[in-house]
Amino acid sequence: MPNLRRYLPVLDWSRSYDRRTLSNDLIAAVIVTIMLIPQSLAYALLAGLPPEAGIYASIAPIILYAIFGTSRALAVGPVAVVSLMTAAAVGQVAEQGTAGYAVAALTLAFLSGGFLLLLGIFRLGFLANFLSHPVISGFITASGILIATSQLKHILGVTAQGHTLPDLLGSIFSHLDETNIWTVAIGSAATGFLFWVRKGLKPLLKRMGTPALMADILTKAGPVGAVVATTVAVWWLELGAQGVNIVGEVPQSLPPFTRPEVSPDLVGALLLPAILISIIGFVESVSVAQTLAAKKRQRIDPDQELIGLGMANIGAAFSGGYPVTGGFSRSVVNFDAGAQTPAAGAFTAIGLAVAAVALTPLVYYLPNATLAATIIVAVLSLVDFSILGKTWSYSKADFTAVAATILLTLGLGVEVGVASGVAISVLLHLYKTSQPHFAEVGLVPGTQHFRNILRHAVETDPSLLTLRVDESLYFVNARFLEDLIQKRVVEGNGIQNVVLMFSAVNEVDFSALESLEAANQRLKDMDVGFHLSEVKGPVMDRLKATHFLDTLNGEVFLSQYDAWTKLRRSSSA
Repeated sequence: MPNLRRYLPVLDWSRSYDRRTLSNDLIAAVIVTIMLIPQSLAYALLAGLPPEAGIYASIAPIILYAIFGTSRALAVGPVAVVSLMTAAAVGQVAEQGTAGYAVAALTLAFLSGGFLLLLGIFRLGFLANFLSHPVISGFITASGILIATSQLKHILGVTAQGHTLPDLLGSIFSHLDETNIWTVAIGSAATGFLFWVRKGLKPLLKRMGTPALMADILTKAGPVGAVVATTVAVWWLELGAQGVNIVGEVPQSLPPFTRPEVSPDLVGALLLPAILISIIGFVESVSVAQTLAAKKRQRIDPDQELIGLGMANIGAAFSGGYPVTGGFSRSVVNFDAGAQTPAAGAFTAIGLAVAAVALTPLVYYLPNATLAATIIVAVLSLVDFSILGKTWSYSKADFTAVAATILLTLGLGVEVGVASGVAISVLLHLYKTSQPHFAEVGLVPGTQHFRNILRHAVETDPSLLTLRVDESLYFVNARFLEDLIQKRVVEGNGIQNVVLMFSAVNEVDFSALESLEAANQRLKDMDVGFHLSEVKGPVMDRLKATHFLDTLNGEVFLSQYDAWTKLRRSSSA
């Protein structure tokens, strides 16, 4: 049973499910459902899919995540960045509006789900750590700008294409003569209203004495208000005949059973985008889940999250959806609304299923401009240029990575942006660890502690060189250590012993071992002793399995103070 509960977390949290938890989950589900109806329609529009695909992608995936996921508050479904990446990927293999486009989106979700599932089964969630937080922030900021820019065509009522900022802006400006004044009026009014709802409605309701819960529900229902008002206006004034683009007929049904296409050509074209979408979706989802779990002293299992998200995407592939992940805004709303368990997500799925069956005829006259306004207001909150200032003042290397990711994403598109972000993160890690920090240390008078001779007043001995290694040793930095020892011994006249203080070394790979052996032989030829101190148990176990300790031109000391006591030149010498 413990192993089964690991793969089916629903068996764990359902054991303590009671009436009070049910009540809290139902309230949260109502609030999130109200928020998700217009949001799901809008994100489908962003992905280049029919509006019902957004609702379908919010039903089966949520239920599957509730069974396999570990977060109590994460709300899974379409999100802005993944929708943009879906449009960019699928747009390369099929024309928007065709059946092939929808099938390609299903295949993309299937490949993404399969990749996430494999990572989870083999417990490879740590691979996402190679995408640094500054790079993720830069990518999301650039994606927010691209998304908002791509929706301007719906606000203006013009046709425009492109997946990069220059292409989008050029296409929009070249079609400005097509601008529809009624569409601009609706889009501008909806955008202004939604910005006001986000910033000003809740404080106004509180000043009017509205209960906190009701004020929160009304604020979250702001997009629904915009949808209702603009839909009625378009219907009443017959603006569809004036050139205002509307959603039109939406199938009135539950999610259909669909099958992704697994032809070699299509899979080959979508495999890399699916991997990139999986990585970005997983990193965003786990970040949100961990943040919300920490507030209630709960924990999540990242590897099981991979399985949960993988099953959610596979569910989307077989139910008319497209790639999904855990969304920040809806998860925060779910948490703030009092969701206690993933059952809140399942109840949300039921609410969306009811909407798919009963409410879709009501959105026939919904203008695309309103959906675009919903997207713009949502994604502009993702744009955070402050990360540039923060990284500039803290680390120029991180600033370079963020700036490069933003520029590449804006200039070359989201796929190039996220791929370059991964590459930059890995290269940045290799660069930093290729030249690790080494400190020459001495004894703090009156203690047994050793500190950097450049930062503290310490005792040293000209015959004894002690270097503290502040990084694990592997192929990237092994030669750096070897050259440093050689240079320091040659420069330091009278050095008789060299001690490497290994207190911060967690790993020594084979390349580093060979460098240590080379350094040992060089020092032996120079008649200089070579010693280690404070070696951690796992590292010592690895060294004992080799011949290095047998040929070591010196000793291994339990503490650096022991090495100092034995090796320093006596005052009488």
